[in-house]
Amino acid sequence: MLNIDPLAQAHSDRLFAVIQQHIVDAGGKIPFADYMQLCLYTPGLGYYSAGNQKFGQYGDFTTAPEISPLFSQTLARHIQDVRQQLTEFNLLEFGAGSGKMAGDILLQLEKDGALPDHYYIIEASADLQYRQRQYLEQHLPNLFEKVIWLDQLPEQFVGVIVANEVCDAMPIHRLHFDQATWHECYVTIDDGVLQWADGPISNEALKQRSDLISRDDSQVDYFAEVNLAAEGWVASLADCLQQGAIFIIDYGHDRGSYYHPQRSQGTLMCYYQHQGHDNPLIFPGLQDITSHVEFTALAEMAQSCGLDVEGFQTQADFLLAGGITELLADPSSNGVTLDTFQQTTAIKRLTLPSEMGESFKVLTLTKDLPELLPRLRLADRRYSL
Repeated sequence: MLNIDPLAQAHSDRLFAVIQQHIVDAGGKIPFADYMQLCLYTPGLGYYSAGNQKFGQYGDFTTAPEISPLFSQTLARHIQDVRQQLTEFNLLEFGAGSGKMAGDILLQLEKDGALPDHYYIIEASADLQYRQRQYLEQHLPNLFEKVIWLDQLPEQFVGVIVANEVCDAMPIHRLHFDQATWHECYVTIDDGVLQWADGPISNEALKQRSDLISRDDSQVDYFAEVNLAAEGWVASLADCLQQGAIFIIDYGHDRGSYYHPQRSQGTLMCYYQHQGHDNPLIFPGLQDITSHVEFTALAEMAQSCGLDVEGFQTQADFLLAGGITELLADPSSNGVTLDTFQQTTAIKRLTLPSEMGESFKVLTLTKDLPELLPRLRLADRRYSL
C-alpha cells in the first residue's frame, strides 16, 4: 500500500472533485483517455502540472538522461549525422523534463563545434518549464539565449525533433475484449470511489483499431491500449517538418508483440516514488500513469503523412551505433577512477536487456534528406513493424 502524507492527500482530493464533476457532467462515466488527461494535465492539480519532484532519486521514476550524460551525448552524435544534410539547423525537444537532456546535448554540440541556431522546447507543464529555465540558466549561462520555449509547433521547421519518453505520457484509450465483443473502458464513481465500467467504443478510429487486434472469441478479459493522441501528434510533426529528422525514444513494441494474446492485461502502469503498480484509479494527481508505445501505429501514421521511416532500433543498438562506449573517460591515463566506474555502470543500465536496452526503442523518421543515416543500419528492426 502506498503511503500518502496529508498534504498530498488533500491535493489529490481536490483533483478528485474536478474529476467527479466531469463524470457527472458527462452523464455518469468518461472514457479512460479523458480520465488520464485530467489526472496528468489538469492545470495546477494534474501530475505533470503540479510542483512535485518527478524525475530522479527523489521523484517517481528515472529517465535515461538522468542516469548519465552519455545518453544525451550519444544522441548528439546521431543529431550531427542529420545536421550535415540540412540547409539550416535547429533543434526542438518535446517534454524536456528537468532540462538535463537539453543541457547535455547543447554542451556536446558546442564541444563538437556544431551548435544549432536555436534549441526549441515545447513543454505542457508550467512547473517543469520553470524548472528547465532554472537548470539551463544555471548550467549553460553562455548558451541559454539559444533556448526558446514554444507553446505550439512552428508552422515550418528545419532541423531535428527529439522526443524522449513523451508518447507514453499521452492519454490512451483502453479496450476490453470479453464475450467475443470489444468494449471501451470508462471511469465512473460508485459510492465515492472511482470504478471501471465497460461501455460502447467512443469513436470510429478506435473501432477500426479494434478490428486489427485479432482475438479468439473464447478469450475473456483481454485488455489493450490505443494511443490515438500519439498518432495525431506524429501527423502534426509531419505537417511542420520541412526537412530533417525525428527521434522518438520510448518503451514499447511492434504491433505483433504489443497485442500478443499473452499480454492479456495490456501495458498500463502507474509509478509513485519508484513503486510500480497497475491501478490508475487511486491517488489521482499524485502518481504517473503510463502505457507502452505501439510503434507500428506511429510508423504507419508517419508514412501516410509523407515521412520516411528511416530506422527502428532497440535503445541499446541505437546507443552502440552512436558510439556510446567511445565517450567513456580513458582509464589508461589515471587507471580505473570512480568516474569511469560510474560511467560503465550507467552504460550497463542504458544498454543491458535486463535494464533499459531492450524495452526501450528508437523510431527514426526523416523528411527530404538526400542520404541515408548510416548509424541506423545497425540491427535495424523495421521488418518487425
